[in-house]
Amino acid sequence: MKVGTDAVLLGAWVSINFFPESILDIGAGTGVIALMMAQRTDAITIDAVEVEGSAYEQCVENFEQSNWADRLFCYHSSFEDFADELQEEDEKYDLIISNPPFYSDNYESDNEERNKARFTSSLSFEDLIYGASKLLSVLGEFSVIIPYKEEQKFIALAKQYKLFLNKVCRVKGMSTSELKRSLLTFSFKENQLTEEVLVIEQGRHNYTKEYVNLTKDFYLKM
Repeated sequence: MKVGTDAVLLGAWVSINFFPESILDIGAGTGVIALMMAQRTDAITIDAVEVEGSAYEQCVENFEQSNWADRLFCYHSSFEDFADELQEEDEKYDLIISNPPFYSDNYESDNEERNKARFTSSLSFEDLIYGASKLLSVLGEFSVIIPYKEEQKFIALAKQYKLFLNKVCRVKGMSTSELKRSLLTFSFKENQLTEEVLVIEQGRHNYTKEYVNLTKDFYLKM
């Protein structure tokens, strides 16, 4: 699996101003977001959970080869099972992040592992939100990146579990393009909503100043 724009966007955008000591990356893939959190924060615990076998193995290898191996750990499990087990132990995280599988209304490919990584049939938004609400600390934050067209549905589901939208960044490829992604941050507290729009490119491979400033610490060439 290649490093995707969505993962880098979320890992760069999510707020760390409240100095989280424990972080969870749900559906970690090859571990990009967790690694970005290790680079950006001094969090003592950075856990990741990944259900698909080859992605899990790549994630573990990436963690072990990084400069932050002592703070990173990946669990090979479905998020539902992981959340149930940690709930029993009353474990909580200050920051929970997910670049969840989507494409719920698209066709599934013939590649089962790719399907599992990319489609909501393996982890529904409701299961994601429910689990996150049980594992999030009282003052913690939960951040995701989802398709813009799913934004209102996701916000409504989150509200059912007492998670309130605090911050949103809507993303489009170019200024003339339709909105494509929504970066959302929730907490158990109803704060004044902060909204912004991010445009990635001015032209083909000509990135906007805003996108460069956001992501430059994570690309070798920008």
